[in-house]
Amino acid sequence: MLKPAYPIRTERLDLRPFRDDDLEALYAYQSLPEVARFLYWEPRSLEESRSFLREKKVADGWDREGDWLALAVEWRERGEVIGEVNLQWSSRRDRSAEIGYIFNPSYHGKGFATEAARAVLRLAFEEAGLHRVVGRLDARNDASARVLERLGMRREALLVENEFVKGEWASEVVYAMLRREWDAQAAVRS
Repeated sequence: MLKPAYPIRTERLDLRPFRDDDLEALYAYQSLPEVARFLYWEPRSLEESRSFLREKKVADGWDREGDWLALAVEWRERGEVIGEVNLQWSSRRDRSAEIGYIFNPSYHGKGFATEAARAVLRLAFEEAGLHRVVGRLDARNDASARVLERLGMRREALLVENEFVKGEWASEVVYAMLRREWDAQAAVRS
């Protein structure tokens, strides 16, 4: 069970559940081919984003394995939703989860994804008491790999052409972090 107190504040960002008025910002990045390129879905229509928003609005905590925590990332300085960060509870027994994030390309290169994902890793390890968090991505997604590396996650595996996605074989890279690695990093950051 995980039900964070919202918003989760970082230096520049508020992480919070999605709301109805986030539709325009969500659609702004979900509709872009460069955003959907390495994801399982194609660029979304406004109606598809609206449907997706309905699912995201209720993903504000965990009750059982498989649940997603889907948080809007709002840049406080501008009051704008610039992306999202997600954490899926994979296993109660193994105390594990998977992290993911999607950001509007207009805000790439400013450290926002790293800042938001670090806050969610803190939540995963320090509040949810997880043992392990993984990040999976298309092997061609170098920008996303750099975010995971900046977070201190280890590259554990390259799964060569393990999925047939959007009409082609795609390879997947898996990164991971253990609670003890998180704690060691936290000691250095202090």
